Amino acid sequence: MPLLTEKDQTAIQERFKELSGPVKLVNFTQELECEFCHETRRLLEDVAALSDKLSLEVYNFQLDKEKVEQYKIDKIPATVVEGEKDYGIRLYGLPSGYEFSVLIDDILAVSKGQSGLHPETVARLRDLVQPLHLQVFVTPT
Repeated sequence: MPLLTEKDQTAIQERFKELSGPVKLVNFTQELECEFCHETRRLLEDVAALSDKLSLEVYNFQLDKEKVEQYKIDKIPATVVEGEKDYGIRLYGLPSGYEFSVLIDDILAVSKGQSGLHPETVARLRDLVQPLHLQVFVTPT
């Protein structure tokens, strides 16, 4: 049974008509001692099924060390949103509630290969000379 309602599936499919390139969702999970891993995987399976431009790969956090290192995953559940290249987008935890819209927006942005940032912002970011590690933390309150 899908986690998404029929109404939600229809609305998401409508948004996914904007997808211009393929997007790979990469899920890191494990069966034991991982709150929300199962739900995250099921949700990603539902989302990936809504467009032929989406694919899903699932890896075990404990067993698939090469992939864990490749994507620099340090906690689970984790979701990588990857397009023609890896833009470094990582979602940790179950992307539900308000975070679900972030997942959908990330998929659309990665598909287009564009961040949606204002051109002035993009120009200023290009001037950075050192790597920048940016994290956004969200907590439901």
